Amino acid sequence: MLDSTDRRLIAELQRRADATAQDLGDLLHLSASQAARRRARLESEGLIKGYTARLDPAKLGLSVQAFVQVQMAAHNADNAASFVRLVTTLPEVVGCWTLTGEADYLLRVWVTDLPALNALIHHRLLPHPAVSRVQSQIVMDQPKADSGLPV
Repeated sequence: MLDSTDRRLIAELQRRADATAQDLGDLLHLSASQAARRRARLESEGLIKGYTARLDPAKLGLSVQAFVQVQMAAHNADNAASFVRLVTTLPEVVGCWTLTGEADYLLRVWVTDLPALNALIHHRLLPHPAVSRVQSQIVMDQPKADSGLPV
C-alpha cells in the first residue's frame, strides 16, 4: 500500500526524476536517508520502473510528431509478432499501443520532416506483409505536455 508520503514522493519523481534524496527529504519533511530508503523500496517493489530525461525534439532536429494508425491484413499471432518486431526496430516510433476499434495499432512517431514521415509510412510500414492500411495524423500543437500518472 502507498501512503500519502509515498504518493507525494512518486509525484515529485514524475516531475523531477533527478531529485536527490535531500530534495525529496526536504519536500516530504523527512531526512535524506529516509527519503532514499522509501525511493529504494518503491524501486525494488517495481512501482518505479526507471528514470528518463525529457529531450527537446526541435533541438534534435525532429520537427514532425504524428500518430499513425495501422490496420492489419489478417489477425493472427504470427502477423502481430512480426509487426511488433518491425516496430521495435524503428527509432522514429516512440510509442506503440494495440487498440480496439478499426485500427489495430497506434504508433506515436517523431521524424525530421514530412518526407521522413512519408518514407517511414511508404517504405517501412506499408510494405510489411501484415499491414493492410495506414492512416496518419500530424500533430499541429501539443497544448498539454506529456505528464505523469495521476497519483
